Amino acid sequence: MKRDSIYYQIFKRFPALIFELIDNRPAQAQNYRFESVEVKETAFRIDGVFLPPEDATARVIYFAEVQFQKDESLYHRFFTESLTYLYRNQSQYDDWYCVVIFPSRSLEPSDTRTHRMFFSSEQVQRIYLDELGDSNTLPIGINLIQLTIASDKVMAEQAKQLIQRVKLEEIGALPKNEIIEIITTIAVYKFSSLSREEVEAMLGITLEQTRVYQEAKAEGREEGLEQGLEQGREQREAELLPVIVPLLLKIGMSVENIAQQLNVAVESVEKYR
Repeated sequence: MKRDSIYYQIFKRFPALIFELIDNRPAQAQNYRFESVEVKETAFRIDGVFLPPEDATARVIYFAEVQFQKDESLYHRFFTESLTYLYRNQSQYDDWYCVVIFPSRSLEPSDTRTHRMFFSSEQVQRIYLDELGDSNTLPIGINLIQLTIASDKVMAEQAKQLIQRVKLEEIGALPKNEIIEIITTIAVYKFSSLSREEVEAMLGITLEQTRVYQEAKAEGREEGLEQGLEQGREQREAELLPVIVPLLLKIGMSVENIAQQLNVAVESVEKYR
């Protein structure tokens, strides 16, 4: 499951979700935007930066890192990148915080002494998704994030229950259709071997309910998508890949998975990202 892409989509669509996880929520949380930024004159690219609205009275920047594999150099890299960004952009902020999200404590780097100055301050907060509590008692936004760590055995049922919650409950500023699309995308990543019909049956919805399908239908491309899965390699590459690849990327499939499903080279898919 390619979680980096999933979390990018979640935070890009719903930046305010990060503030449901942490203690220090800014006054204009709903107006923050999420970006992947490159630090000039270095080789650093920071995947998760939450930037305040331009009219904010207190310009507070939040750096976020989602880590789903063991990496002993994580804190060295993350703090170096964050502080370098602050140095290069001194006129754009008044304060800053860092948030590191782990599925569990077991994936945290063993060396927490080197950067103890940060950990003992309120500027750095570590989140462990499996310690947030019972999903049924938590806000929908946190449920959505927890869905990414669910096991295969329970993920389908949790996703189905979450979709029902989204449909029935008042969820404030979070658009319901967008959340259902993210849930569907997570399911597609998690069960990449299943067909569209199997994913629909598992979640209890039809893809006609999602924006991705509606856009494809409106453009008259659904038939081309279905036919493309049956065409030969040469015809797919020459005629159908420019249409099919963007659609499959929209629903969250990785380049490698698309190449495997269409039986083409990864390089052929990369052309149409």
